[in-house]
Amino acid sequence: MEQGNETQISEFHLQGFSEEPELQTFLFGFFLSMYLVTVLGNLLIILATITDSHLHTPMYFFLSNLSFIDICLSSTTVPKMLVNIRTQRRVITYADCLTQMYFFILFLVLDDFILAVMAYDRFVAICHPLLYTVTMNPQLCILLVLGSWITTVLYALLQTLLVLRLSFCAHLEIPHFFCEYNQIVQLSCSDTFINDIVIYFATGLLGGGPFIGIIFSYYKIVSSIRLISSALGKYKAFSTCMSHLSVVSLFCSTSIGVYISSFATHHAHVSAPASVMYTIVTPMLNPFIYSLRNEDIKKTLRRFLLGKT
Repeated sequence: MEQGNETQISEFHLQGFSEEPELQTFLFGFFLSMYLVTVLGNLLIILATITDSHLHTPMYFFLSNLSFIDICLSSTTVPKMLVNIRTQRRVITYADCLTQMYFFILFLVLDDFILAVMAYDRFVAICHPLLYTVTMNPQLCILLVLGSWITTVLYALLQTLLVLRLSFCAHLEIPHFFCEYNQIVQLSCSDTFINDIVIYFATGLLGGGPFIGIIFSYYKIVSSIRLISSALGKYKAFSTCMSHLSVVSLFCSTSIGVYISSFATHHAHVSAPASVMYTIVTPMLNPFIYSLRNEDIKKTLRRFLLGKT
């Protein structure tokens, strides 16, 4: 089993999407455009929440954190992919690969945590409106975000350290456009039993935990909304969480779909195009979802873009 030596590894080869020369210019322009839209859109959300005092509330505090995480998540993978497409040199060093894997795990899981925190915020706002200001105080908001960061930082570090113990043989080609954890583990010629156990346990705990929290929060929200007598009251109550529900649905459906499709087809090549959905498309669409469905964000963005106070 121990035929390889991890100290001798210098680089991995990333297969990317296509090696056809005629497609490279299109792929570069396509992903560059999406990345720029992602960064610009999320930066506008962050600037809007910072500059407008009316948006200094828990909901928009969490939203600005989500926008920052989305920028970081896309920046973890897209710039390196663009460089590889442009230079036609699809390699990444061993150290850079582990670094990319660490930050990708960090921001992906952190995205899930923040979405769960935002669901809790909507739960308190709709189910316990009179206690909202007291419950969602600044100290609790900071603790929720800080706790999410600490948990995900430690988890990403644990997964990276577990990969460091693995040795690799001759075949170092990753069928992906970035250093995805599962693909790296599959390349190892060491015993990956511990890695498999940890990833399954962590997926259930760190992935399933926030997901259950979101489902429970919206179960309570729907139950409370059903008790409202007027149709207008129901609409106003539910409209406050429509943006978040849309983002959660998009994130969960794409990320779950990636793993279901990869397990169902047993082909690693399937996960690369599918991963584009939650690594690039979802962070790009989030600002549009919140700006189009939220009147406060739209008003602030208009004032910000037109230079009005």
